[in-house]
Amino acid sequence: MTTEPPRPAVLRYTAFSSAPGGGNPAGVVLDARGLGDGDMLAVAAELGYSESAFLTPDPGGDARTFRVRYFSPKAEVPFCGHATVATAVALAERIGPGELVFETRAGTVPVVVTEDGGALRATLTSVEPYVEDIDGADVEEALAALSWPAADLDPAFPPRVAFAGARHLVLGAATRARLADLDYDFARLEALMRRLDLTTVQLVWRDGTGTGTVFHVRDPFPVGGVVEDPATGAAAAAFGAYARELGLVAEDAVLTLRQGEDLGRPGELTVTLRAGDPRVRVGGTGARIDH
Repeated sequence: MTTEPPRPAVLRYTAFSSAPGGGNPAGVVLDARGLGDGDMLAVAAELGYSESAFLTPDPGGDARTFRVRYFSPKAEVPFCGHATVATAVALAERIGPGELVFETRAGTVPVVVTEDGGALRATLTSVEPYVEDIDGADVEEALAALSWPAADLDPAFPPRVAFAGARHLVLGAATRARLADLDYDFARLEALMRRLDLTTVQLVWRDGTGTGTVFHVRDPFPVGGVVEDPATGAAAAAFGAYARELGLVAEDAVLTLRQGEDLGRPGELTVTLRAGDPRVRVGGTGARIDH
């Protein structure tokens, strides 16, 4: 008679909010050495979160370096920002704040965790990003799937595909009301995104008050098997690269992205751009979800 090995502990953390009911929840497995690809996918599907992170120790023995893989309920993804932040907070609770290194399919992602007044905050540094044009016919198909008339786009935000670990289509909404009204054709948008190798569609509205560095965002995520991602770190990093390349913000800038409000899970992502460094930094708080 054979017995199955014990299942590793599956933790639940939210990212980009200090409240368990805000931000974006992620599954975190701190020791996934006994899990195969199918096992990891099954855990992610059972949790039903947009992504879950699975860690294995550094082969070289560095206690603060980990190999990380990310799975949505439907497939493995190369990188996930909110699961990175959630995982970094979970690790900091166990081994203390400080520097971490995550080796991901997208590349090496350094993370720094700090503590302020008892709250942990994780900031990741993206791989080197890029921004590329998108064919007009593909933009038309995306708008058709979203049921957005072309007139509802903000002309200051031309459609582009941006990458900072995963590919995202950036579309600017002309009004906050347009952003709030999201009811799209799941299968049609998923088909387009699979053809273009997109992880999410980053829908953005720029808040006209203040300094112009506050944005409200939403991220349809049909390729991951969920209608919408509540807070999307990888898309935030990609958007930071997009905003800088198109001259929408200064080369040195700190952007605030507010996401999840329309889902009842408000979160806040801080995007930091540094002149002379193409990489993008994305930070936020995190909290354990009791279950």
